[in-house]
Amino acid sequence: MKNTSGNIFERASTKITNWTGSPIAFCVAFLIVIVWVLSGPIFNYSDTWQLVINTGTTIITFLMVFLIQKSQNKDSKAIQLKLNELIAASRHASNRMVDIEDLTESELDVLHKYYQKLSDIAEEDHDIHKSHSIDAAVILHRVKKEKRALD
Repeated sequence: MKNTSGNIFERASTKITNWTGSPIAFCVAFLIVIVWVLSGPIFNYSDTWQLVINTGTTIITFLMVFLIQKSQNKDSKAIQLKLNELIAASRHASNRMVDIEDLTESELDVLHKYYQKLSDIAEEDHDIHKSHSIDAAVILHRVKKEKRALD
């Protein structure tokens, strides 16, 4: 059974997000603020006059937070899937990197240290065009070190 409320929300949030990011939406919002400012003298800059803009912007901001988060989640998932496809398609890439977005911050820090080490090893190779997996880079580095020691 299809989730129609989810589909409706998906379509509506995509349309609203696209529209609110447009120049027309900015102009409408800017025009509303200008009309509000110009109406100040008419309403003697009353508390109600201020409350209208405060309430309106608060409600819109509150709702937009959820739409922006929905859009960010969707974009992030799409990017992760594209990266996973690139990893899966490359015979030299480590499949251990697929779905790492589910790791904890400390686990990601450990991976970052590994890639920093890989970068350091690549610097020692003096060839920025050579690419290695972490395992291959460590083995190649050991072999080079042993050869230098024998020379």
